[in-house]
Amino acid sequence: MSPRERGRIGIIEDDTTMGESLVQRLELEGYTPLWWQTGQDALEELFAARPDLVICDILLPDMSGEEVFLRALPRLGSTPFLFVTAHGKIDQAVRLTKAGAVDYLEKPYEITDLLERIARLIAVQPRASGVLGVSDAMRRMEILLTRIADIDSSLLITGESGVGKEVAARFVHRVSRRAKNPFIGVNCAAIPSELIESLLFGHERGAFTSAQARHHGHVERAGTGILFLDEVGELPMPMQAKLLRLIEERAFTRVGGETPIKTGARIICATNANLEAAVAERRFRQDLYFRINVIRVAIPRLRDRSDDILPLAQLFMREFSEAFDRDVHGFTPEAERALLEHPWPGNVRELRNRVEQAVALSLAPRITVEALFAAEAAEPGEAPFPTLAEVRDRAERHYIRTALAGAGGRVEEAAKLLGVSRSTLFEKLRKLDIRAEV
Repeated sequence: MSPRERGRIGIIEDDTTMGESLVQRLELEGYTPLWWQTGQDALEELFAARPDLVICDILLPDMSGEEVFLRALPRLGSTPFLFVTAHGKIDQAVRLTKAGAVDYLEKPYEITDLLERIARLIAVQPRASGVLGVSDAMRRMEILLTRIADIDSSLLITGESGVGKEVAARFVHRVSRRAKNPFIGVNCAAIPSELIESLLFGHERGAFTSAQARHHGHVERAGTGILFLDEVGELPMPMQAKLLRLIEERAFTRVGGETPIKTGARIICATNANLEAAVAERRFRQDLYFRINVIRVAIPRLRDRSDDILPLAQLFMREFSEAFDRDVHGFTPEAERALLEHPWPGNVRELRNRVEQAVALSLAPRITVEALFAAEAAEPGEAPFPTLAEVRDRAERHYIRTALAGAGGRVEEAAKLLGVSRSTLFEKLRKLDIRAEV
């Protein structure tokens, strides 16, 4: 069994002899140990490291183990903490256990006892890597997606625009037995209706005027991998009938062809639309809805899982710092507060875009509020102390621009995010002089 399969064990211990001994023994047992000698070092790296269990001394040089636990709890969620304590601190250890820590050991202890407790605690914990997020909701979702990864039934992923539906679909692909086969993603809303059949199913030479050669469509290229159909609710009715046939018969025919072609691809669909309402309004086939909705997973909005905001921001910061070759390695406390207070109408996509912009604009090792929300700085020519109306307009302008960014510039989708009608949003765009794709 590989170390990652056994688990990552965080160790917060200032005693170098004890720390080195634990690291060596855990490595021999097949675990991946991560050792920090101060509480501050642990807090700075715990969220990115995502250990499966933390062993923490209650007495640390810069803060107590209790403070580390209480500060880490909101973002580490269900990660178990095992405290190590001297006899005189047992009352504190008991109090921590009641607050959510899972167990404690009194010094001195037998290493075999520690190993037994580690094995037991990890065995009863849901094993989620935190790839999709560190919040309890996303860890539960990761566990669910892992369980159904090798089930061939159709999967429907729902959620607002930008929550990470394709990321979830790619996770299913990565942890499934199809991982070595293709993942083909298709945005159904981005393909003109007159081209979608050819792009999905391919065409034979001479099928239409510009068909100079045979073309293999997305379904055929998916092979025995995964075909991901994003925004499936945008498919025109004729294509819905063809998708239904594909799912039911596991076969399709190229445009201009006569011979059915079998497919072994698993089909995963996603939508930010209310398909039940679309069925009721006869914009989406009921039989197709039942076929794609065999297993359903709903991804919550980012503002409903705030525990994910800072870890995701740190992940994106590292990604873009490396890509741009910038020495950026953190956020100021004010920037972290701003990240947590922002409503994120554009969800994870908006967060990623803002961090990318911030890394590109940042002139210091730590990202500031101004770098994250550069577009919301005071307007040129604005009075040093703006009026209440100016403040209100600035706030509305910022919020609408954010919603438009999260909706990819689509006014109708942005109106839904903002909870207003399309006509109301158009009036706001005119009044506030905001440009948008319509």
